[in-house]
Amino acid sequence: MPSHFTLLDAPTKYLFFTGKGGVGKTSVSTSVSIALADSGKKVLLVSTDAASNLGEMLGIELSNQPVAVPGAPGMSVLNIDPDAAAQSYRSRVVEQMGPQASAEDVSTVREQLSGACTTEIATFDEFSNLLSRGGAAYDHVVFDTAPTGHTLRLLSLPKAWSGFLNGNDRGASCLGPHSGLKMQEQLFNQALASLNNAALTTIVLVARPDAGALNEAARSSDELRELGLSNQRLVVNAVFKASGDDPIAKAIEALGQKAVNEIPMQLRSMTVDMIPLRAVDSVGLAALRGLLSPLPTEVSKVVVHESRFDHRKLSELVAKLAKGERGLIMVMGKGGVGKTTIAAAIALGLVKSGKSVHLSTTDPAAHLAVTLNGEVPGLSVGRIDPKAETQKYVDKIVAAKSPGMTPAEKDLLIEDLRSPCTEEVAVFHAFSHVVSQARSSFVVLDTAPTGHSLLLMDATGAYHRQMVREFEGKGSGRIVTPLMRLQDADYTKIILVTLPEETPVSQAAALQDDLRRAKIEPFAWVLNKSLMATDTQDPLLHARLEGERKQIERVRKYATHEVFMVPWAAQPPVGVAAVEALLNSTPQ
Repeated sequence: MPSHFTLLDAPTKYLFFTGKGGVGKTSVSTSVSIALADSGKKVLLVSTDAASNLGEMLGIELSNQPVAVPGAPGMSVLNIDPDAAAQSYRSRVVEQMGPQASAEDVSTVREQLSGACTTEIATFDEFSNLLSRGGAAYDHVVFDTAPTGHTLRLLSLPKAWSGFLNGNDRGASCLGPHSGLKMQEQLFNQALASLNNAALTTIVLVARPDAGALNEAARSSDELRELGLSNQRLVVNAVFKASGDDPIAKAIEALGQKAVNEIPMQLRSMTVDMIPLRAVDSVGLAALRGLLSPLPTEVSKVVVHESRFDHRKLSELVAKLAKGERGLIMVMGKGGVGKTTIAAAIALGLVKSGKSVHLSTTDPAAHLAVTLNGEVPGLSVGRIDPKAETQKYVDKIVAAKSPGMTPAEKDLLIEDLRSPCTEEVAVFHAFSHVVSQARSSFVVLDTAPTGHSLLLMDATGAYHRQMVREFEGKGSGRIVTPLMRLQDADYTKIILVTLPEETPVSQAAALQDDLRRAKIEPFAWVLNKSLMATDTQDPLLHARLEGERKQIERVRKYATHEVFMVPWAAQPPVGVAAVEALLNSTPQ
């Protein structure tokens, strides 16, 4: 394992950290930012994740304006807040209309700017500004991005919007008047130029020594190259080396070594940095500075206090769910906590109970078919594919509106539908369709990581408010929106999945709060990959157990519903048999 973190040798102006959820993007990007600041550079660390945990890691309150980091002179942190960005964007667009605009015109534009599309373009607007004017005051701008699927969407937007605006004198109907977009065209083009300039921008693919994470890094690498982002390198985080002959430790080391030895071809030519697994979570400046240290972690024997935690098997959760005849089961949580695996296990358990089940995902980077790797009678597997859903939506709108249109009018309609925000609308429509399927059967939905899911929930709420306004005074009691189905505890069961680590537990608790504000009550928590359920005596793993015990106690405090535990497994849960085995895995 290299003793020197080579990324710090000649960093570019812009550093983008991306990868599968749970691989440690935030920890690594923050540690790199601190190291650059410690070397005398002026650094801005930016989170593009709506569910960022940067504030918790650094012990500060995040803002959509740069905030200095105490103890790290020269370093500031900024969180792109989607709601604040959207409000600022609306104000700028309305201001562009000028004093001559009528109250009716202003009201129409405000209505156009009330949807999820505006939130996306406003977030992208802030992002573009940082890639041009906003980053001028810093030596380095480091982006801690949302998990892969959401990040690929964000990084594709400069090219998509630049292409849409080129020669377009109309704008996009979902984003207000043409002036609101056209005034930003130069900014979008500058953002695209910065991203495609290898001398300015480096893409850092972060993975763990895990086949799934490395394969996703390889897929991301291909997609990013297609977008023109060719300056890429790889960081493999949390590489574990066993001490002695502890069988659990040896199994973990062997799995990691096998994944690294079989690294996908796309990644083999890249410069690679390896970061060892540390004894403590990367929270606080001391731990973050220690993450990139070439020195091994010093561990001492700790006494792990027994945790009196009333945990239950996953099969018991399935038995409770199977008491119904149909319903929507949404599996939610931070990226990397194992949502896809847990969703697949629940679906298989329901099928074994004699239920007909549709298993789907809203995650652009999820691969349910890979997890199951086989067909199961009674189980259908699908995926909300953004590109496919967008084409389906465009075809539907054109077919419905084009009859009677002149060729010129049809061309204008198609041009409007080329707007990148059409994808957000199409995905929401597909999500609504999946939700409605649960009226007659079980639907298990593996959701995208927290931040992306919250944006989808925002779209659900916006659609609900629009429908209520449109039907006000016209028998609105007859409408049933997707949000109303999610709020119906008999119809929808929300399963929160977390790991026994500080950040995933905090994000699961925050997600629970967000859901409750939307009047959606979780049904249960699942604590996944528990080492507490093993009898490991490896010094490093044993040192991590006390931290796990504390997190289990936090889960017990936050979870007002039942908690189910899944122990760490020596073999990756891939394939029907392995996923099914999780149902009855019992803590030792």
